[in-house]
Amino acid sequence: MSYVKPIEVLETMVINGANKANATPLQMLIRGGLGGAILACATTLAFTATAQTGLGLVGALVFPVGFVIIVLLGLELVTGNFALIPLSVLEKKTTSAAMLRNWFYVIIGHLLGCAVYALLYWVSITSIGSNTEHPMIANIISISEAKTLSYKALGMEGLVLVFVKAILCNWMVTLGVVMGLTSKSTIGKITAMWLPILIFFAQGFEHAVVNMFVIPMGMMFGANVSMGDWWIWNQIPVLAGNLIGGVLFTALFLYLSHKPLPSFSQLQPKASETVQEKS
Repeated sequence: MSYVKPIEVLETMVINGANKANATPLQMLIRGGLGGAILACATTLAFTATAQTGLGLVGALVFPVGFVIIVLLGLELVTGNFALIPLSVLEKKTTSAAMLRNWFYVIIGHLLGCAVYALLYWVSITSIGSNTEHPMIANIISISEAKTLSYKALGMEGLVLVFVKAILCNWMVTLGVVMGLTSKSTIGKITAMWLPILIFFAQGFEHAVVNMFVIPMGMMFGANVSMGDWWIWNQIPVLAGNLIGGVLFTALFLYLSHKPLPSFSQLQPKASETVQEKS
């Protein structure tokens, strides 16, 4: 399936990270909004599949469809950018300020996109508020409370737990981004990306963008979760853990594994060499 070698994958990571960091704020907001909404849609698909079959693994099998759509369309996931853009900064292809600007606008986009999908989903499963007996409502409330109140009950240990689960999550998510670069064919990219995303979702790890939808959605349905519970006991530590997982476990470790990283020009045939080969 047109396999791409790791050294070329790393070079593409640097280039893609620079391109993302140098996009306009409007592009970041729109791409982030679409990314958040599509991932939220994939989340409700996974919840539905789990509820229909009684098997969490079935939900995990279908969830990666959202991630695949986002990557193939060149949209934004801040969790993926946690691995790409730091490498671009390391290779001096962009700046730290541009990196932070990207993360800020993309996160705002995610929150807006997740909110829009949450509203549309509420209209759909409640028939515009006239039906509150849909089984998915209780399921989302339960998940929302589990992602906040269960950690709160453990105190400091809860913060450590959610932080570790976030690291493990984004190790897999960023590997999904990287694996998508290991093939030049669409089917190859889809297959490669699917594997790490399935791993994280099936094990209940914590993903910041998924939680930007699930927890507020549960709050909309009446979950006993406050704004402070959401941000203090989940969203902030999960964002921090996702950052560590992306930067350290994927970006830095892969970079050090294949260092020194050649410049992009070194990966391309020189004009003189091309002429000689043709002759």
